[in-house]
Amino acid sequence: QVQVVESGGGLVQPGGSLRLSCAASGSFFSLYPMNWYRQAPGKQRELVSSITSAGTRNYADSVKGRFTISRDNAKNTAYLQMSSLKHEDTDVYSCNTDRGTSEYWGQGTQVNVSS
Repeated sequence: QVQVVESGGGLVQPGGSLRLSCAASGSFFSLYPMNWYRQAPGKQRELVSSITSAGTRNYADSVKGRFTISRDNAKNTAYLQMSSLKHEDTDVYSCNTDRGTSEYWGQGTQVNVSS
């Protein structure tokens, strides 16, 4: 069983920055992709960004140039650096790791962008 825990959410003003962290327990962290999703109440969940085991990064068009995903395999942790935040980035951000036969999700962390 893999435990996934997100942290780093909070309240930030438009134009500000936040860094989210996603820690995953267990072995073989480096072998699997890590993904960040977000979802607001009543809206469909959106894949924000992903990073493969080889370090290849992908981003949703809505966050390109503003968000950066990274991973530290020694710490079993993935990060999402968010800059130039906008009101529409307000969501619950969740981390996911897909290990082929199973997916593991964290509980999510709330990000509120408001003046």
